[in-house]
Amino acid sequence: MTSKKAVIFDMDGVLTDSEKYWKQAEYEVFTSLGANVTDEFSEITKSMTTSEVTTFWFNKYPWKDYDFNAVEQMVISRVIEFIETENCQIAGIKSFIEKLKVNDYKIGLATNSPNRIIPVVLKKLDILHLFDSMLSAEFEKKGKPNPAIYFNAAKKLAIKPENCIVIEDSYTGMLAAKNAGMTVIAFTNGNKDLAFEIADYTIDKFENDEVELIKLGLNR
Repeated sequence: MTSKKAVIFDMDGVLTDSEKYWKQAEYEVFTSLGANVTDEFSEITKSMTTSEVTTFWFNKYPWKDYDFNAVEQMVISRVIEFIETENCQIAGIKSFIEKLKVNDYKIGLATNSPNRIIPVVLKKLDILHLFDSMLSAEFEKKGKPNPAIYFNAAKKLAIKPENCIVIEDSYTGMLAAKNAGMTVIAFTNGNKDLAFEIADYTIDKFENDEVELIKLGLNR
């Protein structure tokens, strides 16, 4: 049994400001295949895995000529192009994680994004070396809000779920972590959404909150 605790991060919207890239890639790819990609439908798909998003649009606007996996990979490839060429790092995230490491927290990643994109993001932000484990919902039967990915993240880190802290920015992610019995910190990024009420704590930014995270009853 280890006495160390763990902090598990969501990726999109927490480590990197990439949600706009997913929305743009979704629009470009599925529009090119004949789908009518509206803001209303995009709001529905934004919390889905890439596979679930592809299924959603295929069920509404079935296409020919491309197989399912090829279309999914088209979306992922477009997002990777954005990540590699745009400045998308959430301010202060690297020093925040470094501070956690100094305080003996294990660091995990649990994301609905596909596994292929994880190293691209972490290398771009120069934080790959700081993570003890990384998990994608691609390998789970269901993505968030199902808690499976968080149970597996805790298992991989060898930390009990109740000793894990999760930093999320979406309601579905927070719900997944809460259902796994974990302490949830909502990263608001200045957005005062009522959905954050599900969280145990909130932080607005990472630059000045490194010490606060440790102080909020989260230290050993």
